Amino acid sequence: MDTLSPYLLAVMAGWIIAQGAKYILVALRNRNFDHIRQLYLSGNMPSAHSATTVALATVVGLKDGIDSAIFSVAALFAAVVMYDAIMVRRSVGEQGTALQELIRAAAKNKRVVIPRAAKGHTPLEVLVGALLGVAIGVVVFITTI
Repeated sequence: MDTLSPYLLAVMAGWIIAQGAKYILVALRNRNFDHIRQLYLSGNMPSAHSATTVALATVVGLKDGIDSAIFSVAALFAAVVMYDAIMVRRSVGEQGTALQELIRAAAKNKRVVIPRAAKGHTPLEVLVGALLGVAIGVVVFITTI
């Protein structure tokens, strides 16, 4: 294999670009660059999961055709991931935040370990991630023809 697969390139570019954008947006909002964890945490704008899966589905659709079986699988995969980000992971994150508050209230002044609450996505974060994924998929397809 002489070059990297356009499918893998789309996945890697989608993840790196979305996570990088997330870091930059948080850094600009907070006016400092001390948020290196944004490069690997879930949540915030844009959704890296959406960008990654939609970039893959876009390359598959452009390369193999939107009537191919593999495009149907890639599109379904992207839809499930985006649904999960909005509905399931977001709900779990909200429940985690509520549990953190309950633990803090019950502990009062005692020292306790507060578990991390995973964060899901708002519909806008998922939409922006998906649009970013389409753009990345198109660019990858054009540059690897």
